[in-house]
Amino acid sequence: MSVHYKQHPEIRLTEVEDEGVVLHLGTRRYFSVTETGLTILKTLEKPKTFDDVVKALVDEYEVSEDEAASSAREFVDKCVEAKLLLEEE
Repeated sequence: MSVHYKQHPEIRLTEVEDEGVVLHLGTRRYFSVTETGLTILKTLEKPKTFDDVVKALVDEYEVSEDEAASSAREFVDKCVEAKLLLEEE
C-alpha cells in the first residue's frame, strides 16, 4: 500500500502574489512558502501519493520529473515534520 499525503485539517492557506502564507491553527505558527510550495499544498487538499505531487509540479512548471521529485521530497518532508501535512497508509 502506498503512502498518501494530505493537508492537516487545521491549516489555512493564503496566496499573496506568487507566494503563500500558511497558518496552522493548532500550533498558532505561520509559515511562508514559495509558489511551488503553495502548488504542492493546494494539490494535497485531498489525499494524494507522492507521485501525484510530482506529476502536478511537472504539469505546472517546466521541470523534469527528477527535479520535481527532489524539490517535492524536501518540501513534503519538512511539512510533515511541521505538521502541515499528514501521512496516511
